[in-house]
Amino acid sequence: MNKLKELARGKAKTLYETDDPDLLVMEYRDDTSAFDGGKMASLERKGRVNNRINAFIMQRLENAGVATHFVRLLNDRESLVKRLKMIPVECVIRNIAAGSLCKRLGVEEGLELSPPIFEFFLKNDELHDPMITDEHIRAFGWAEPEEVVQMKQLTAQINDVLAGLFADAGMLLVDYKVEFGRSGGRLLMGDEFTPDGCRLWDAETRRKMDKDRFRRDLGDVVETYEEVAARLGVDLS
Repeated sequence: MNKLKELARGKAKTLYETDDPDLLVMEYRDDTSAFDGGKMASLERKGRVNNRINAFIMQRLENAGVATHFVRLLNDRESLVKRLKMIPVECVIRNIAAGSLCKRLGVEEGLELSPPIFEFFLKNDELHDPMITDEHIRAFGWAEPEEVVQMKQLTAQINDVLAGLFADAGMLLVDYKVEFGRSGGRLLMGDEFTPDGCRLWDAETRRKMDKDRFRRDLGDVVETYEEVAARLGVDLS
């Protein structure tokens, strides 16, 4: 398997083609962004830490029966993944009120949500990722009706697995977003699961341990990501 030309570049990751048409190399860069790219920085070691955390989480999900695009780690900054035809929708679960939910509904940050709230968002930075409904997805053909049902089911299954995993490590999984894509007639979880795409709080102090440290200028972003990895038992050596 040889790494070939660049296929796509996001705000923090780059995808490369390989000599296998069904496989891609996903590179985690040190780039960090917030507010749809309105705030950007490069944070040393971040790409390496996120690559390792993602590999750990993906393997845990696979072991729990959630099919993902992850194949294996290649090196500190790169992983081998299956090529997916991505669905342009973000699936969000909120276990605790935070972020945009508080702004939209005027609820207090930290309110525990029972049952957890599920939301769909259109993946479009120019439109600031607007919230959408099942009906939007069906009407505009972004996914088939059975895929909408499956995305909801898989996102809930991911929550069951990861909320417990983080709780065992002394952290609260506040909320997160996941994305899905098609491969060989199957729906697989794609993209990543790292502190960039979820909110994590220390279970006792509620100290923020995710990208809110960058959004809110709290400092120690990478150091906190490394603490997340250490608590989970992720090997960063």
